[in-house]
Amino acid sequence: MPLRKLVIQIPCLNEAETLAITLAALPRAVPGFDLVEWLVIDDGSTDKTVEVARAAGVDHIVSHPANRGLAAAFMSGLETALAAGADVIVNTDADNQYDASDIPTLTQPILRREADMVVGARPIDETAHFSWMKKKLQRLGSWAVRMASNTDIADAPSGFRAMTRETAMRLNVFGAYTYTLETIIQAGLSDLRVISVPIHTNPDLRPSRLVSSIPNYVKRSLGTILRVFVIYRPLALFMWAGVMSITFGLAVGTRFLYFLITGSGDGHVQSVVLSALSLILGVLMVVLALIADLIAVNRKISEQILLRMRKLEQATAPATADAEPLEKSPPRQAAPTVQHSSRKWG
Repeated sequence: MPLRKLVIQIPCLNEAETLAITLAALPRAVPGFDLVEWLVIDDGSTDKTVEVARAAGVDHIVSHPANRGLAAAFMSGLETALAAGADVIVNTDADNQYDASDIPTLTQPILRREADMVVGARPIDETAHFSWMKKKLQRLGSWAVRMASNTDIADAPSGFRAMTRETAMRLNVFGAYTYTLETIIQAGLSDLRVISVPIHTNPDLRPSRLVSSIPNYVKRSLGTILRVFVIYRPLALFMWAGVMSITFGLAVGTRFLYFLITGSGDGHVQSVVLSALSLILGVLMVVLALIADLIAVNRKISEQILLRMRKLEQATAPATADAEPLEKSPPRQAAPTVQHSSRKWG
């Protein structure tokens, strides 16, 4: 019977000062698993992140020759964890934000076959280093994800999460900024079971890399939320916009007709123009909603094809859990370099 393997992955960018603290807290044994391995994704770091990871005995290191963004690092980690034979994958941050002792809390619902993805819900209101604006945006983002994914996730921006091998194969992230919202929506729309569990957080070791400034965070967060609805709920988004525009146009047109019937329509000709523009815009939005829905159907079909291809690749690929140390120079297309330790188990 195959070993039940857990891979804990950590995306990193210049985390030499905090990574050692994070790794020191990670478990090497988790209830329900025969083997626990660590994976570090170095997203183009210019400090000694990789050296710190090696010194701590990290099993797998993926190195991006240049910085590609958090979402790309997350996806590189999933691909490497799958190639390493992971049955369950846990993602955590390199700044030790999340309490590693909660990893069994994340994995137990999966082991009990109650969930396909488990997201750790932070005590946001009690987190002192979160500003008022950040707390409100966290809740807004979680609300948008709940509406788009039909899930009940309390803390969608949380990066502390566990997922099954099947779930990891289904995920595709299109943005470079972050993966947290899109992955939950994809899982929810794929009829995977996504749940939240309360987790603990550690004191802040450094300022957030994703929140360089409140205005920038607001812009990126609202842009991500809008993008989520455009990609995953286009029919509802554009249809509602079209219906509202048509309703407004009819209301303005009705108002003009009232003045026309009462003999004072000459002074309200601009209402006719506004009504016509609103009606035309509304009809265009409805047509756009139907076209976007057809595109969404094609996207789902493409995701199913990609999932089958990934399963086929994993079924035919040789196991890498016991691979000898591997050193590769970066390919021309800037593909990540994967290094495996020579640790033997069993």
